[in-house]
Amino acid sequence: MKEPSSSPSDRVDVEGLAGMGGWVAVCAVVCYFALLYAVSRKTSGRGDNEAFFRGGRRSPWWAVAFGMLGSSVSGVSLVSVPGMVRDVDMTYMQMCVGFFFGYLVVAFLLLPLYYRLNLTSIYGYLEIRMGRWACRTGTSFFLLSKLAGAAVKLYLVCLILQEFVFRDTGIPFGLTAAGAVFLIWLYTARGGIKALVWTDVLQTCCLVAVLLLMLYQVCRLDGLTLAGAVDCVVSHPHGRWLEWDDWTSRQHFVKQFLSGVFVVIVMTGLDQDMMQKNLTCKNLRDAQKDMCTYGFLFIPLNWLFLALGILLLVGAARLGIPLPEKGDEILPLFCAEGRLGTAVGVLFAVGLVAAAFNSADSALTALTTSFCVDILDVERRCARPEVVRKWVHAGMALLFVACILFFEAMDSSSVIDAVYVVASYTYGPLLGLFAFGLFTRRMPRGRAIPWVCVAAPVCCYLLDACTTSAFGYRFGYELLMLNGFLVFAGLCAFSRR
Repeated sequence: MKEPSSSPSDRVDVEGLAGMGGWVAVCAVVCYFALLYAVSRKTSGRGDNEAFFRGGRRSPWWAVAFGMLGSSVSGVSLVSVPGMVRDVDMTYMQMCVGFFFGYLVVAFLLLPLYYRLNLTSIYGYLEIRMGRWACRTGTSFFLLSKLAGAAVKLYLVCLILQEFVFRDTGIPFGLTAAGAVFLIWLYTARGGIKALVWTDVLQTCCLVAVLLLMLYQVCRLDGLTLAGAVDCVVSHPHGRWLEWDDWTSRQHFVKQFLSGVFVVIVMTGLDQDMMQKNLTCKNLRDAQKDMCTYGFLFIPLNWLFLALGILLLVGAARLGIPLPEKGDEILPLFCAEGRLGTAVGVLFAVGLVAAAFNSADSALTALTTSFCVDILDVERRCARPEVVRKWVHAGMALLFVACILFFEAMDSSSVIDAVYVVASYTYGPLLGLFAFGLFTRRMPRGRAIPWVCVAAPVCCYLLDACTTSAFGYRFGYELLMLNGFLVFAGLCAFSRR
C-alpha cells in the first residue's frame, strides 16, 4: 500500500546465491508454496461465489488483522523500507502515525456504511448514492490503478528473485513471472477471499519471522544485545523521527502526518483490495476491532523495518563494506553475500515470495470481485455466475502476466516510475466521489462524472509541473488531497439538489 517507488535498475549486483546454491532457495520456495496451497485447500470450503467474494462473513477478526499486516507490506517494501533511512532517516514514522488515525476514520466512518448496506464491492455504495455512472467510474479507476500497481510490485519482486535466486539455475525471467502468477491463481481460484484470510496469516507469519531473524543476525554481526541494539537505533544520526524545520521538505511532519491519514482513507478505506477482507468479518464490531488492531500494529512493524536499516548501516561502517548507490540494494546485498548466514539468505527469498504473494493474491481476488460485481453484475445478469467468475479470474491472471512481461520488455525505470505516478493520481477521484456522496445531499449529473474524474488528475499534473518549474516545489502525497478536492468541487458544479 505505502511502498516507496523502485525501478528495474534496482538490481542486486552480486553473484546470486553462489555461496549456498540457488537451488536450495528454489526448494525452500517450493516447500513454502506447498504449505500455502494446503492451507488454501483446507480453508476454501465449497468454493462458490459467496465464499470467493465475501468469505461467508465468518472470518475471525484477529486473523484478518494479522493477515492484513502482510498485505500492506509488499516485496518492494521488504527491500525498500530498510534502505530509506540512509536518505530520509526514520521520518517515515511520521506517516505511520498518521496511518493509525486514518484507520480510525475507516473503522468508524466507512465500515459502518459498508456493513449497513451489506456490500460485496464497496463501489456499490456509489451506485446506490449517485447512480450507475458513478459506480462504473469509481470501479474503472480502481481496476486501472490496482492492476498497474500490483503488476509493477510483482514485476519488481520477480526481478529481484531472478537476480538473487534463479539466475544460476538457468530459469528465464518470463517463466519466473508466469510461474509466480500461476501459483497465485492456483491457490486463489477456488476459495477466493475466504482462503486468503488464512493464507495471509501464514504469509504474515513468514514475513515477521524473516524480519526477526534478520534483526537477530544483524545484532550478532554488530555484537549488540537487544538493549544495545535499541540504544544504537535511538541514538544514531539516522534515528531521527521528526522534521519540523524545513517547510518545503516533503518529510515535514504536517505533510507526512496528514498524508498518512488521507493515504489510509483512500488506499485502504476506498480500495476494494484492502476492504474485502474486512467485509468478511462476522459483524461490524469485529471489523472495527480488526481495523484498529491492524492500524496499531503497523507502527511497530515499520519501526522494526527502519531499525533494521540503521543496524545494516552500522554493520557496513564497522566492517568496511562499500554500500551500493541505491538504498533498495542494501539489504539484498547483505543477504546475497552470506553475511547474515545461509539461513537468512534462504528465508529472505521465502520472505520476498511471501510478501509478493500476500499483496498480489488479494489484488487479483479484488480485481475479479470488482469486475464481476460492479461491471458485469454476474449474480443478476449471468445464468452461470460461478463459471463467469472463474473465467474473469483467469483473465485477470493473464493480464498480470502480460503487464509484467511488458515492463520487462521496456526495461526502463521511467516506465515503472510513470506507473507509480499514474496510480497515485487515480486514487484522488475515488476520494472526491466518496466525499461528495458522504458529505453532500446533491445528485451529480451522471454523464459529467467521468469527465470530472479525468479532468482533476490532469489539472493536478499540470499544477505540479508549473510549481516545480516556477518555484522548485514538488507536491508529495498532499497532491492526493488536492486531487480529491478538485473532483469534489467539479461534482458540486455539475449537480442538483
